Amino acid sequence: MIEVDAGRDLACRLSELSPDVVFNALHGRWGEDGCVQGICEWMQIPYTHSGVLASALAMDKQKTKAVYRGAGLPVTDSLLAERDAVRARHVMTPPYVVKPNNEGSSVGVYLVHEEANGPPQLSDDMPETVMVEAFAPGRELTTSVMGDRALGVTDIITEGWYDYDAKYKPGGSRHEIPADIPEEITEACLDYAIRAHEVLGCRGLSRTDFRWDEDRGLEGLILLETNTQPGMTPTSLSPEQAQAAGISFPDLCDWLVRDASCNR
Repeated sequence: MIEVDAGRDLACRLSELSPDVVFNALHGRWGEDGCVQGICEWMQIPYTHSGVLASALAMDKQKTKAVYRGAGLPVTDSLLAERDAVRARHVMTPPYVVKPNNEGSSVGVYLVHEEANGPPQLSDDMPETVMVEAFAPGRELTTSVMGDRALGVTDIITEGWYDYDAKYKPGGSRHEIPADIPEEITEACLDYAIRAHEVLGCRGLSRTDFRWDEDRGLEGLILLETNTQPGMTPTSLSPEQAQAAGISFPDLCDWLVRDASCNR
């Protein structure tokens, strides 16, 4: 195995190395949005996880929601708005969330509470167009799909917002697997995650995130997004779910490599 720190010279590096398989462990734009996948397709190098179209589609949160709706999967209301308009006034009745439409790892997320005196003062590094999404109260649940199998449901427990630090810093969050939730909600999460994986055209490993308002039962369960490149760190959710399903981390990695291909 050779580790490659991906940069603008990635195509040249891959040409020099001529690998049998690319294990894509990148996150965010460029690595997760179909660009690197396109390089691998062009060079005919088998690679892990989803292909160009599914990667690009799942990275665009608003388009993903449109696909979810078409498949009958529950989502909360959202819209795209210009950054300056969001700074100037409430473009949606609070409470709501503002986030980049095509970033990952909870980067640049603003929660506007119901009692907020004014609109959020978005930083200048936010994109010119952002997603504004009705706030969905409740617990943070997630389900990984490996091939055609949903691995389980994790309840993500944090002191506050499940942001970048909560995701990646040790102790930033506590993961309860299997989640202590009604069987009906467990079965719905497993079903919805598989349906999301399939309707987006995902391959390999994906992870779909939910919010669940337990006061509303099944009606309170909504999909947030599907990650086509779930984290593979010691604090990451998908390896934990695989372990709980009896699949060791080495076996999970081995499966991903054996599943790699072009034309994904």
